[in-house]
Amino acid sequence: MTEPLLRVLHTRGERLTVGALPWVAPVYRAMAAVAEVIELPFAHGGLQWSARRALAQQVRGRFQRAIVCPNSLKSALLPFWAGIPERVGYHGEARYGLLTQRLPNPDKHARPPMVAWYGALAGSAMPRDAQPRMQVAEQACQKAMAAQSLQAKRYVVLVPGAEYGPAKRWPAAQFAALAQQWVAQHQLAVILLGSGKDADVCAQIASQVNAAHPGTCHDLAGRTSLEDAIALVFGARAMVSNDSGLMHVAAALGVPQVAIFGSSSPLHTPPLSPLARVIWLKNDANYQPPLDCAPCFARQCPLGHTRCLRDVTVEMVMARVDT
Repeated sequence: MTEPLLRVLHTRGERLTVGALPWVAPVYRAMAAVAEVIELPFAHGGLQWSARRALAQQVRGRFQRAIVCPNSLKSALLPFWAGIPERVGYHGEARYGLLTQRLPNPDKHARPPMVAWYGALAGSAMPRDAQPRMQVAEQACQKAMAAQSLQAKRYVVLVPGAEYGPAKRWPAAQFAALAQQWVAQHQLAVILLGSGKDADVCAQIASQVNAAHPGTCHDLAGRTSLEDAIALVFGARAMVSNDSGLMHVAAALGVPQVAIFGSSSPLHTPPLSPLARVIWLKNDANYQPPLDCAPCFARQCPLGHTRCLRDVTVEMVMARVDT
Protein backbone atom coordinates (compact mmCIF):
# COMPACT_ATOMS: atom_id res chain seq x y z
CA MET A 1 0.00 0.00 0.00
CA THR A 2 3.05 2.28 0.03
CA GLU A 3 3.72 1.68 -3.69
CA PRO A 4 1.64 4.62 -5.04
CA LEU A 5 3.57 6.92 -2.67
CA LEU A 6 6.87 5.57 -4.01
CA ARG A 7 5.67 5.98 -7.60
CA VAL A 8 4.86 9.65 -6.97
CA LEU A 9 8.33 10.25 -5.52
CA HIS A 10 9.97 8.39 -8.42
CA THR A 11 7.98 10.40 -10.97
CA ARG A 12 9.33 13.58 -9.35
CA GLY A 13 12.84 12.37 -10.19
CA GLU A 14 13.88 11.07 -6.78
CA ARG A 15 16.04 7.95 -6.50
CA LEU A 16 14.45 5.69 -3.90
CA THR A 17 16.10 3.39 -1.39
CA VAL A 18 13.73 1.47 0.90
CA GLY A 19 14.75 0.18 4.31
CA ALA A 20 12.68 -2.93 5.00
CA LEU A 21 12.73 -5.93 7.29
CA PRO A 22 13.81 -9.14 5.48
CA TRP A 23 10.32 -10.66 5.48
CA VAL A 24 8.90 -7.78 3.42
CA ALA A 25 11.97 -6.76 1.38
CA PRO A 26 10.97 -8.96 -1.65
CA VAL A 27 7.76 -6.93 -2.01
CA TYR A 28 9.79 -3.76 -2.53
CA ARG A 29 12.16 -5.47 -4.96
CA ALA A 30 9.10 -6.12 -7.14
CA MET A 31 8.31 -2.38 -7.37
CA ALA A 32 9.68 -0.55 -10.42
CA ALA A 33 10.08 2.75 -8.56
CA VAL A 34 12.53 1.30 -6.02
CA ALA A 35 16.21 1.49 -6.97
CA GLU A 36 17.64 -0.23 -3.89
CA VAL A 37 16.42 -2.17 -0.85
CA ILE A 38 18.38 -2.20 2.40
CA GLU A 39 17.37 -5.12 4.61
CA LEU A 40 17.12 -3.88 8.19
CA PRO A 41 18.89 -6.18 10.68
CA PHE A 42 16.31 -5.64 13.42
CA ALA A 43 14.28 -8.24 15.25
CA HIS A 44 10.60 -7.67 16.00
CA GLY A 45 10.14 -5.66 19.20
CA GLY A 46 12.70 -3.72 21.22
CA LEU A 47 14.61 -0.58 20.33
CA GLN A 48 17.92 -2.32 19.48
CA TRP A 49 19.89 0.87 19.91
CA SER A 50 23.29 -0.46 18.86
CA ALA A 51 22.07 -2.04 15.62
CA ARG A 52 20.20 1.11 14.63
CA ARG A 53 23.16 3.36 15.43
CA ALA A 54 25.52 1.12 13.47
CA LEU A 55 23.33 1.17 10.37
CA ALA A 56 22.83 4.93 10.74
CA GLN A 57 26.60 5.39 10.56
CA GLN A 58 26.78 3.24 7.41
CA VAL A 59 24.23 5.35 5.53
CA ARG A 60 25.27 8.77 6.89
CA GLY A 61 25.62 11.29 4.09
CA ARG A 62 23.82 9.18 1.47
CA PHE A 63 20.31 10.64 1.61
CA GLN A 64 18.63 14.06 1.48
CA ARG A 65 15.17 12.99 2.62
CA ALA A 66 13.65 10.21 4.69
CA ILE A 67 9.96 9.30 4.45
CA VAL A 68 9.11 7.41 7.65
CA CYS A 69 6.01 5.31 6.96
CA PRO A 70 5.52 3.50 10.30
CA ASN A 71 4.15 5.48 13.24
CA SER A 72 6.52 4.07 15.86
CA LEU A 73 9.15 6.06 17.69
CA LYS A 74 11.90 3.53 16.90
CA SER A 75 11.29 3.80 13.15
CA ALA A 76 12.28 7.48 13.28
CA LEU A 77 15.54 6.87 15.16
CA LEU A 78 17.66 5.63 12.26
CA PRO A 79 17.11 8.62 9.92
CA PHE A 80 17.62 10.97 12.88
CA TRP A 81 20.92 9.32 13.87
CA ALA A 82 21.97 9.20 10.19
CA GLY A 83 21.67 13.00 10.04
CA ILE A 84 19.29 12.97 7.08
CA PRO A 85 18.33 16.66 6.62
CA GLU A 86 14.61 16.16 5.84
CA ARG A 87 12.67 13.59 7.87
CA VAL A 88 8.94 13.38 7.10
CA GLY A 89 6.30 11.29 8.85
CA TYR A 90 3.18 11.36 10.97
CA HIS A 91 3.33 12.64 14.54
CA GLY A 92 2.94 9.01 15.60
CA GLU A 93 4.41 8.10 18.98
CA ALA A 94 5.34 11.62 20.09
CA ARG A 95 8.28 11.94 17.70
CA TYR A 96 9.14 15.54 18.59
CA GLY A 97 12.63 16.42 17.33
CA LEU A 98 13.10 13.16 15.46
CA LEU A 99 11.14 14.39 12.42
CA THR A 100 11.58 17.73 10.70
CA GLN A 101 8.03 17.60 9.31
CA ARG A 102 5.24 15.93 11.31
CA LEU A 103 1.81 15.41 9.79
CA PRO A 104 -1.06 15.31 12.31
CA ASN A 105 -2.50 11.90 13.12
CA PRO A 106 -5.99 11.58 11.56
CA ASP A 107 -8.82 10.91 13.97
CA LYS A 108 -9.15 7.15 14.46
CA HIS A 109 -12.86 7.37 13.65
CA ALA A 110 -12.18 9.06 10.31
CA ARG A 111 -9.11 7.23 9.11
CA PRO A 112 -8.50 7.46 5.36
CA PRO A 113 -7.71 4.35 3.30
CA MET A 114 -4.11 3.28 3.82
CA VAL A 115 -2.99 4.20 0.29
CA ALA A 116 -4.16 7.77 0.92
CA TRP A 117 -2.63 7.70 4.41
CA TYR A 118 0.82 6.89 3.02
CA GLY A 119 0.34 9.03 -0.07
CA ALA A 120 -0.04 12.19 2.02
CA LEU A 121 3.62 11.82 2.99
CA ALA A 122 4.59 12.82 -0.57
CA GLY A 123 3.34 16.35 0.09
CA SER A 124 1.51 16.46 -3.23
CA ALA A 125 -1.68 15.12 -4.72
CA MET A 126 -1.83 11.43 -5.46
CA PRO A 127 -2.38 10.37 -9.08
CA ARG A 128 -5.81 9.24 -10.19
CA ASP A 129 -4.30 5.81 -10.70
CA ALA A 130 -3.54 5.01 -7.08
CA GLN A 131 -3.66 1.25 -7.65
CA PRO A 132 -0.48 -0.38 -6.31
CA ARG A 133 1.67 -2.03 -8.96
CA MET A 134 4.22 -4.82 -8.77
CA GLN A 135 6.10 -6.75 -11.41
CA VAL A 136 7.51 -10.27 -11.66
CA ALA A 137 10.11 -11.34 -14.19
CA GLU A 138 8.81 -14.04 -16.52
CA GLN A 139 11.85 -16.20 -15.79
CA ALA A 140 11.20 -16.05 -12.03
CA CYS A 141 7.57 -17.01 -12.57
CA GLN A 142 8.46 -19.95 -14.80
CA LYS A 143 11.06 -21.19 -12.32
CA ALA A 144 8.65 -21.05 -9.37
CA MET A 145 5.93 -22.86 -11.31
CA ALA A 146 8.31 -25.52 -12.64
CA ALA A 147 9.44 -26.30 -9.10
CA GLN A 148 5.83 -27.26 -8.30
CA SER A 149 5.07 -28.87 -11.69
CA LEU A 150 2.53 -26.17 -12.48
CA GLN A 151 1.44 -24.46 -15.68
CA ALA A 152 0.47 -20.80 -15.91
CA LYS A 153 -3.28 -20.18 -15.44
CA ARG A 154 -3.88 -23.89 -14.75
CA TYR A 155 -4.04 -23.46 -10.99
CA VAL A 156 -5.68 -21.27 -8.38
CA VAL A 157 -4.17 -19.92 -5.17
CA LEU A 158 -5.92 -20.01 -1.80
CA VAL A 159 -4.59 -18.01 1.14
CA PRO A 160 -6.52 -19.20 4.21
CA GLY A 161 -4.42 -17.44 6.84
CA ALA A 162 -4.47 -13.92 8.25
CA GLU A 163 -1.79 -12.72 10.64
CA TYR A 164 -4.09 -10.61 12.79
CA GLY A 165 -6.32 -13.39 14.14
CA PRO A 166 -9.26 -15.79 13.60
CA ALA A 167 -11.81 -12.99 13.18
CA LYS A 168 -10.22 -12.33 9.77
CA ARG A 169 -10.17 -15.98 8.62
CA TRP A 170 -12.85 -17.67 6.54
CA PRO A 171 -13.37 -21.18 8.00
CA ALA A 172 -11.00 -23.91 6.79
CA ALA A 173 -13.88 -26.25 5.93
CA GLN A 174 -15.25 -23.66 3.50
CA PHE A 175 -11.85 -23.15 1.89
CA ALA A 176 -11.64 -26.94 1.45
CA ALA A 177 -15.11 -27.10 -0.10
CA LEU A 178 -14.20 -24.25 -2.46
CA ALA A 179 -11.02 -26.05 -3.52
CA GLN A 180 -12.90 -29.26 -4.22
CA GLN A 181 -15.39 -27.43 -6.43
CA TRP A 182 -12.59 -25.81 -8.41
CA VAL A 183 -10.91 -29.16 -8.97
CA ALA A 184 -14.12 -30.95 -9.89
CA GLN A 185 -15.68 -28.27 -12.09
CA HIS A 186 -12.65 -26.67 -13.74
CA GLN A 187 -9.88 -29.32 -13.45
CA LEU A 188 -7.55 -26.79 -11.89
CA ALA A 189 -4.84 -27.54 -9.35
CA VAL A 190 -5.02 -25.72 -6.00
CA ILE A 191 -2.06 -24.08 -4.25
CA LEU A 192 -2.20 -23.15 -0.57
CA LEU A 193 0.10 -20.28 0.38
CA GLY A 194 0.91 -18.84 3.78
CA SER A 195 3.57 -18.61 6.47
CA GLY A 196 4.63 -21.33 8.86
CA LYS A 197 1.92 -20.06 11.22
CA ASP A 198 -0.67 -21.19 8.68
CA ALA A 199 0.73 -24.73 8.41
CA ASP A 200 -1.97 -26.41 10.50
CA VAL A 201 -4.96 -24.87 8.72
CA CYS A 202 -3.38 -25.46 5.29
CA ALA A 203 -2.60 -29.09 6.17
CA GLN A 204 -6.24 -29.55 7.21
CA ILE A 205 -7.51 -28.13 3.92
CA ALA A 206 -5.06 -30.12 1.79
CA SER A 207 -5.97 -33.33 3.57
CA GLN A 208 -9.68 -32.88 2.85
CA VAL A 209 -9.15 -31.93 -0.79
CA ASN A 210 -6.64 -34.66 -1.58
CA ALA A 211 -8.83 -37.28 0.08
CA ALA A 212 -11.46 -36.57 -2.57
CA HIS A 213 -9.11 -35.59 -5.44
CA PRO A 214 -5.65 -37.10 -4.81
CA GLY A 215 -2.65 -34.98 -5.72
CA THR A 216 -4.58 -31.88 -6.73
CA CYS A 217 -3.94 -29.68 -3.68
CA HIS A 218 -0.39 -28.50 -3.00
CA ASP A 219 0.26 -27.29 0.55
CA LEU A 220 3.12 -24.77 0.41
CA ALA A 221 2.48 -22.95 3.69
CA GLY A 222 5.85 -22.09 5.23
CA ARG A 223 7.65 -23.93 2.41
CA THR A 224 8.31 -21.14 -0.08
CA SER A 225 10.22 -17.91 -0.04
CA LEU A 226 8.20 -14.73 -0.37
CA GLU A 227 9.77 -14.22 -3.82
CA ASP A 228 8.42 -17.60 -4.97
CA ALA A 229 5.03 -16.97 -3.36
CA ILE A 230 4.73 -13.69 -5.28
CA ALA A 231 5.73 -15.46 -8.51
CA LEU A 232 3.15 -18.22 -7.92
CA VAL A 233 0.42 -15.65 -7.32
CA PHE A 234 1.39 -13.93 -10.58
CA GLY A 235 1.05 -17.16 -12.56
CA ALA A 236 -2.32 -18.15 -11.07
CA ARG A 237 -5.66 -18.07 -12.84
CA ALA A 238 -7.27 -16.58 -9.73
CA MET A 239 -6.79 -16.20 -5.99
CA VAL A 240 -9.11 -16.28 -2.98
CA SER A 241 -7.90 -14.93 0.35
CA ASN A 242 -8.78 -13.30 3.59
CA ASP A 243 -7.75 -9.70 4.25
CA SER A 244 -3.99 -10.37 4.22
CA GLY A 245 -0.70 -9.25 2.75
CA LEU A 246 -0.91 -11.57 -0.25
CA MET A 247 -4.34 -10.09 -0.99
CA HIS A 248 -2.60 -6.79 -1.76
CA VAL A 249 0.12 -8.60 -3.75
CA ALA A 250 -2.52 -10.16 -6.01
CA ALA A 251 -4.14 -6.77 -6.53
CA ALA A 252 -0.80 -5.15 -7.39
CA LEU A 253 -0.04 -7.95 -9.87
CA GLY A 254 -3.44 -7.67 -11.58
CA VAL A 255 -4.54 -11.22 -10.73
CA PRO A 256 -8.31 -11.93 -10.61
CA GLN A 257 -9.20 -12.36 -6.96
CA VAL A 258 -11.90 -12.61 -4.34
CA ALA A 259 -11.11 -11.08 -0.94
CA ILE A 260 -13.21 -12.12 2.05
CA PHE A 261 -13.51 -9.57 4.84
CA GLY A 262 -14.73 -10.26 8.37
CA SER A 263 -13.69 -8.13 11.34
CA SER A 264 -11.77 -5.62 9.21
CA SER A 265 -13.07 -3.17 6.64
CA PRO A 266 -12.53 -2.97 2.87
CA LEU A 267 -13.22 0.75 3.21
CA HIS A 268 -9.83 1.03 4.94
CA THR A 269 -7.63 -1.62 3.32
CA PRO A 270 -9.29 -2.77 0.08
CA PRO A 271 -7.52 -4.72 -2.66
CA LEU A 272 -7.11 -1.94 -5.21
CA SER A 273 -7.60 -3.64 -8.55
CA PRO A 274 -10.36 -3.68 -11.17
CA LEU A 275 -10.05 -7.48 -11.08
CA ALA A 276 -10.70 -7.71 -7.33
CA ARG A 277 -14.06 -8.71 -5.91
CA VAL A 278 -14.76 -8.13 -2.22
CA ILE A 279 -17.18 -10.09 -0.06
CA TRP A 280 -18.18 -8.23 3.12
CA LEU A 281 -21.56 -9.20 4.54
CA LYS A 282 -21.73 -5.85 6.32
CA ASN A 283 -22.47 -4.29 2.91
CA ASP A 284 -24.80 -7.01 1.67
CA ALA A 285 -28.36 -5.65 1.77
CA ASN A 286 -29.73 -9.17 1.32
CA TYR A 287 -27.98 -10.51 4.39
CA GLN A 288 -30.22 -10.63 7.46
CA PRO A 289 -30.08 -9.79 10.27
CA PRO A 290 -27.65 -6.96 9.45
CA LEU A 291 -24.13 -7.08 10.85
CA ASP A 292 -24.35 -4.05 13.12
CA CYS A 293 -21.23 -5.29 14.92
CA ALA A 294 -18.97 -4.95 11.87
CA PRO A 295 -16.28 -3.87 11.53
CA CYS A 296 -15.08 -4.62 15.06
CA PHE A 297 -11.34 -4.88 14.18
CA ALA A 298 -11.01 -7.55 16.87
CA ARG A 299 -8.71 -10.58 16.71
CA GLN A 300 -11.51 -12.87 17.91
CA CYS A 301 -15.25 -12.32 17.56
CA PRO A 302 -16.37 -10.43 20.70
CA LEU A 303 -19.84 -11.97 20.35
CA GLY A 304 -18.60 -15.49 19.70
CA HIS A 305 -20.52 -16.15 16.47
CA THR A 306 -18.21 -14.89 13.67
CA ARG A 307 -21.26 -14.58 11.41
CA CYS A 308 -19.36 -12.15 9.20
CA LEU A 309 -17.20 -15.05 7.96
CA ARG A 310 -19.12 -18.21 8.75
CA ASP A 311 -22.10 -17.10 6.62
CA VAL A 312 -20.02 -16.43 3.51
CA THR A 313 -20.85 -19.42 1.33
CA VAL A 314 -18.74 -21.24 -1.24
CA GLU A 315 -21.40 -20.32 -3.83
CA MET A 316 -20.89 -16.61 -3.10
CA VAL A 317 -17.19 -16.96 -3.74
CA MET A 318 -17.51 -19.07 -6.88
CA ALA A 319 -20.03 -16.63 -8.35
CA ARG A 320 -17.61 -13.74 -7.95
CA VAL A 321 -14.63 -15.63 -9.36
CA ASP A 322 -16.63 -16.56 -12.44
CA THR A 323 -17.72 -12.98 -13.19
